[in-house]
Amino acid sequence: MTPLETVELEANGLRFFALAAGPADGLLVLLLHGFPELSRSWLHQLPALAAAGYRAVAPDLRGYGRTERRGPYDLRTLAGDVAWLVRALGRERAIVCGHDWGGAMAWAAATYAPRVVERLVVLNCPHPATLARELLVNPRQLLRSRYMLAFQLPWLPERLLARDHAAAIARALRGGAYRRDAFPRDELEPYREAFASPDAAAAALGYYRAAFRGGGSFGRDARTRPVAAPTLVVWGVRDRFLGLETIAPEKMAPWFAPGNAPAVVLVPEAGHFVQNEAPDEVNRAILTWLAETARR
Repeated sequence: MTPLETVELEANGLRFFALAAGPADGLLVLLLHGFPELSRSWLHQLPALAAAGYRAVAPDLRGYGRTERRGPYDLRTLAGDVAWLVRALGRERAIVCGHDWGGAMAWAAATYAPRVVERLVVLNCPHPATLARELLVNPRQLLRSRYMLAFQLPWLPERLLARDHAAAIARALRGGAYRRDAFPRDELEPYREAFASPDAAAAALGYYRAAFRGGGSFGRDARTRPVAAPTLVVWGVRDRFLGLETIAPEKMAPWFAPGNAPAVVLVPEAGHFVQNEAPDEVNRAILTWLAETARR
């Protein structure tokens, strides 16, 4: 297996920790994890991308793991994190790949910092403007997302998450996975350690709280700044948190520039944590699409 490097980066006023692999001169792929994850969420993708000649870098996001815990956590700031991370790595552009909240960051970067997004890959995260609308008009999606509403309570969610972090993290990762064997006991341990303190939990929950406080502003920005980067959406069909209908073509179309429609790859026997549950299929989908779009 390709050995992984550890990297520290100064970006957007924060100190970020990251895992990296691949040749220093390879095309940069920035891998952004979700909740309640870490850079190690990409352990299956980092070596595969490196073996294909890419420079793959997966940071602990703002507030997570060994990265500094400091807000704000709104999408415009998170998009700035992406842009500054690309610059901190000595590049002007990158292939930006995100899952869950990392996917929301990737969508936001394509909206607010389009010049740094060469190509976009999103795993099990609908466009934030689509999700915001679905929460208003789709009772099934509102039911799936009810945990987000619970996260809006002050101080209590982080206290509960920190107090019972071992069980809570296991429930979140294994409970959200269709293939629960993707998270054996030894793989859960680093995530449990990362959420052992209330401030770590509060930072992660800050993403959800900022999203609800932001209201519909991102939707307005997304309409005036549609996604122009070539885009791949990879989706674990058995997702317990996000419905497949959130990536229906007609629901994604308003957020893309004319003539730019995303490619979509469905992974039938995987859930929300698709890159861990079906790593070979995900790696094949990403590498095939990157090779195809490179020839255009």
